[in-house]
Amino acid sequence: LGQQPIYSTRAHVFQIDPNTKKNWMPTSKHAVTVSYFYDSTRNVYRIISLDGSKAIINSTITPNMTFTKTSHKFGQWADSRANTVYGLGFSSEHHLAKFADKFAEYKEAARMAKEKSLEKMELASSPSQESPADIHSPLTPPVTADLCRINGTGDDVTLSDVSPNSMLQSDLSPTTPTLAHSPTTNKHWEAELATLKSNNAKLTAALLESTANVKQWKQQLAAYQEEAERLHKRVSELESQSSQTNVIKSQKTELNQTIEELECTLKAKEEEMVRLKEEVENAKQLQTQKDELTKKLEDTDLRNKELEEQLADLEQRLESSQVDQENLRKNLKTLLEILDGKIFELTELRDNLAKLIEDS
Repeated sequence: LGQQPIYSTRAHVFQIDPNTKKNWMPTSKHAVTVSYFYDSTRNVYRIISLDGSKAIINSTITPNMTFTKTSHKFGQWADSRANTVYGLGFSSEHHLAKFADKFAEYKEAARMAKEKSLEKMELASSPSQESPADIHSPLTPPVTADLCRINGTGDDVTLSDVSPNSMLQSDLSPTTPTLAHSPTTNKHWEAELATLKSNNAKLTAALLESTANVKQWKQQLAAYQEEAERLHKRVSELESQSSQTNVIKSQKTELNQTIEELECTLKAKEEEMVRLKEEVENAKQLQTQKDELTKKLEDTDLRNKELEEQLADLEQRLESSQVDQENLRKNLKTLLEILDGKIFELTELRDNLAKLIEDS
């Protein structure tokens, strides 16, 4: 209802223990938003804070309030209307100083607004030119001409000044000396007496009806007062809900900013995921190539083993061939030695044969 947030900050909220009046009790589990609001309808400043949907601070700033810094990051003020002391714990000394400056600024604005309101009240309470006779009570029932006129005389009287018995006595008293003059006069006054009794009965009924109407009007007035109080409470609730709505809007703005930041972070993460997917695809391709190379390497190793086996077989065959060649060489050497011996023997035999031939 005409309330607007004009400054917001974040702090841990505390209230003084109502029993000990010394210890602080935390009213929020974590730092919450604390806002200054301006109510343009009532021209007042308020400090409001919500923890979820619960209002943990709803304090109207008055000129006699004082915000006290009790440490570098903690400040407090007393609210006589709420019958409590609020405490705020800030994250830095700068935030505390800023909040204290705003408190002093809005306190001065509240003082000036109160002075202007008092001036308007003084002007409104100055003497008016209206006559007091023109002012009527709303509870006074209207009196008709028939009830205010007695016996057709035309003299107006109020119901509060005349009672049935006094009227009867006042009308009978001047006629008493003349009742004995004549029978005609006696009948006349008897008729007058009957008329007065009839008028008296009518007036009594009218008075009773007026009394009943007054009671009924009092009951209606009480009902109207109760309805007015109920509507006033409803207006206060709506104002509180409006304050909470403004705080919720402020929190919604913060949440929207947080959501935008999270969306940016999510977008960056998605881009990173795409990059990681590409890297995974590349890694899969590299893994495939690695598997192919591993298979080729295994085939090569198998081929190498086969070649090594063949080489070993060839080496064995070569070694066997070398052994055979060595044996053959030895055999040839032995054979050559034998042949040399045989040749030597044949040579000696030839020489001996030649000598024999010569001798013969």
